[in-house]
Amino acid sequence: MSEATPLIRRDEIDFLLFDWLGCGEGGTRDVIEATMDVATRLAEDMFVPCAARSDIVEPELKDGAVHVLPEIAAALRQYTELGLFSASFDESLGGLGLSALVCSALYAQFAAANISAAGYPMLSNANARVIAAFGTQAQIDSFARPGIEGRWYGTMCLSEPQAGSSLGDIRTRAVKDGEDALGLRFRLTGNKMWISGGDQDISENIVHLVLAKEPGPDGALIEGTAGISLFIVPKILPDGTRNDVTIAGLNHKMGYRGVPNCLVNFGEAGGAVGWRLGEAGYGLKYMFQMMNEARIAVGTGAAALAYRGYMHALRYAGERLQGRRIGERSGNPVPIIAHADVRAMLLRQKVYAEGALALCFYCADLADAHGDMALQDLLGLLTPVAKSWPSEFGLIANDLAIQVHGGYGYTRDFEVERLWRDNRLNPIHEGTTGIQAQDLLGRKLLRSDGRALQLLRARVEDTARRVGAVAPLAEHGAALLGIFDDIDETLAALAKADPVGAFDNATWFLRAFGHAVVAWLWLDIAILATGGVDDDFRRGKLKACRFFFESELPQARAWLQIVNSESSAHSEMAPSEF
Repeated sequence: MSEATPLIRRDEIDFLLFDWLGCGEGGTRDVIEATMDVATRLAEDMFVPCAARSDIVEPELKDGAVHVLPEIAAALRQYTELGLFSASFDESLGGLGLSALVCSALYAQFAAANISAAGYPMLSNANARVIAAFGTQAQIDSFARPGIEGRWYGTMCLSEPQAGSSLGDIRTRAVKDGEDALGLRFRLTGNKMWISGGDQDISENIVHLVLAKEPGPDGALIEGTAGISLFIVPKILPDGTRNDVTIAGLNHKMGYRGVPNCLVNFGEAGGAVGWRLGEAGYGLKYMFQMMNEARIAVGTGAAALAYRGYMHALRYAGERLQGRRIGERSGNPVPIIAHADVRAMLLRQKVYAEGALALCFYCADLADAHGDMALQDLLGLLTPVAKSWPSEFGLIANDLAIQVHGGYGYTRDFEVERLWRDNRLNPIHEGTTGIQAQDLLGRKLLRSDGRALQLLRARVEDTARRVGAVAPLAEHGAALLGIFDDIDETLAALAKADPVGAFDNATWFLRAFGHAVVAWLWLDIAILATGGVDDDFRRGKLKACRFFFESELPQARAWLQIVNSESSAHSEMAPSEF
């Protein structure tokens, strides 16, 4: 890998995929490694060079069309020509049939190189996968296959200006307009906000997946989420004419600028033509497939940005000469990595970035177990963690990368400030941290049958049992079991608490739960690192695990104390008292 473009180290990816998660068994490792080689070269050669420029030359809305940086279009054309657009799809759909785990690793490398450019295929793949899962054969052939081929791109149109994340309050209306070979046809009218890739001049067409409500017999829309259906609304209709889809404006972002973020109006001239996907009223259920895939991808992107910032900080700390070691008053300045405070910042970045990457890869591996419902339940439990923990703590890692660079890190001459700005979106989109906390504590834990948590606990206990025979790590096994005991006790108390007040500190619970999960993964990885080769890479894993247990895991216990205290100062504050 080029020293000029520090992406995710291949020994890191290989260790997680092949050594830890057992990917590539059955003779496929050579294929995976060759694909990763091709992807890394493309990321270095075409995605990295336009990342900084796309931060400066933002998408432009001109004469009703959005124009993006030509270099991004060129990079994505090469991405498509190499077959990477179709990598995650089954061969029956024209794909390469690579696993979700391998594709997650590929995405991480491109996200580290250029998160904006990587966002186009990420969303388009998820879009095509929903149509392939729930559409008719005609819909799959007409709308999914061009997306799988990389000729058409796709979006997810959920939020509206007045509704935000409260999807039950959307007002986009879909009125029946007959039926044809593509299914029940509708005319849609409404406005969608925050639509990434809502328009661009890269692909031949754009397939919008739009949440909307069909009016009842009285013409009124059903309140809440029960009446939401999902509709396929292409920018260009099958007959080649332009659909009634208008870009009303662009949102100008602080980072992640290479992807246009649009306000999209449907039906300004009588109604945008769309076809319903699946059954009426199941729109949110169908869309959750895309949302959950995107949530894990958001976490992976956050991990990748944190990792790249860490690589920059590590290099800078080794090269920057400043000061002398404590107790020395003379002699030559030393690299700042010699200072304990700098090493502590670097190690925090390492445990956040590498821990986040391990978490997201672990979830991608679970996604490959399609027929195992227990593992899918476990994936569901971990999805809000995989989305939020890398986003929150990856951002802290990027902040620390700036701090390691000192004043230089606060300038645009160094990449770390842009990486922070790019990563700042990740705690927001695809459901904010607070929404993920409500989902984890409510739907996934307090209102579930508990089987997913039991499966997680069984895996945690297995790691703790195995670590008992590894002398340098044995004490961490007890600490790991202890924090999960604390989580169980907290959940038992919350189950008896006021149903509303139990969620007052859900975000603190999410942070504690996330730290406990990542501690488990670090310990599981450390067990592997104690065997076989004794080298700097594996010794670094062992020290990082120790650091996490000594410096990070105690914070989880403190956060649980806040939850257990039933602190309500914030919820009792009247708006006038702020």
